[in-house]
Amino acid sequence: MINEGKIVVLGSGESGTGSAILAHKKGFNVFVSDAGKIKDKYKTELQKFGIAFEEGGHTESLIFQADLIIKSPGISENSSIVRNAIQRGMSVSSEIEFAGAYTKAIIIGVTGTNGKTTTTLLIYHILKKSGLNVGLAGNVGYSFARQVSEQNFDYYVLELSSFQLDGMQSPILDVGVLLNITPDHLDRYNNSMANYTQSKMRIVNLIKSGGAVVYCADDKIIKSSISTDSDRIRYYHFSLEPLVGEGAGIQNEEITINIHQNPISMSIHD
Repeated sequence: MINEGKIVVLGSGESGTGSAILAHKKGFNVFVSDAGKIKDKYKTELQKFGIAFEEGGHTESLIFQADLIIKSPGISENSSIVRNAIQRGMSVSSEIEFAGAYTKAIIIGVTGTNGKTTTTLLIYHILKKSGLNVGLAGNVGYSFARQVSEQNFDYYVLELSSFQLDGMQSPILDVGVLLNITPDHLDRYNNSMANYTQSKMRIVNLIKSGGAVVYCADDKIIKSSISTDSDRIRYYHFSLEPLVGEGAGIQNEEITINIHQNPISMSIHD
């Protein structure tokens, strides 16, 4: 991650504005460019911090001066402005990846076609009720970058859509949760289920060495796509079937959880 210079943020929604504020607070020269109209509440925030911006189009001569481009998740990697930047050899990052470099918090990322929000909120609720100093961000609530710039949480639970995973390269997650993969948003992926699957499976590569992935062993696409051979991270699966190995499973109306060879069983009616 660069530590100085010019950053251009493409998109001015919650993600883009949060990224701009964090970059500004870290001492970067920041410029926000939006092809559409910037909402008044975000325009007010950018003006408050003295962050330059444009709306209604992208001025390439300004954008291509950047040392780093931060792309909002709503902007496809196939958009002309992003393609042109990549062809020029420019660095293009995401809000999640950028903000992840500026926090020492433990980060839990949750993705899947269905159930992301519910699972993210549940994990957040459990950690919060346990007395931990935890933030909720990603595809729910305030942007991750905004919270990193304004808060000092020890844990973050992030809901991560495929759009947010796209283009991320740096392993910033301590735990990744992969719920399921079914056809969705295929228009963004050239109507290719393989491309969409690859986007979702990217979460495994974003987990730090020594971290863990929790995945659904009952999902056929995940089961055929995931490789558990690497010893870089730990693998825990959950299933409606009897447990095999480490993870969670169900047998005789009991949930069995086995982590580090320490099995615990409980009735599903409790």
